Amino acid sequence: MGIISWIILGLLAGAIAKFLLPGRDPGGFIGTTVIGVVGAFVGGWISARWLDHPVSKHFYDGATWVAAIGGSLVLLILYRILFGDSRR
Repeated sequence: MGIISWIILGLLAGAIAKFLLPGRDPGGFIGTTVIGVVGAFVGGWISARWLDHPVSKHFYDGATWVAAIGGSLVLLILYRILFGDSRR
């Protein structure tokens, strides 16, 4: 997959992560989207590095999607822990 595919995958993974963890985010839609893109890269890297499951070359591979969504969820949770109280 090329860089454009990873960005599209990240946008979708960020939207799914936001759906799975509803609530107010300090960054809004743009912040959640950026977290999704970065989470896709982080999830793919973790999958290839520590879980011994290299990222597939296909956009529709289920393991790639799980890694991207999982990375997005982890980053979204960390983002809420670190910056969640800034709107109070």
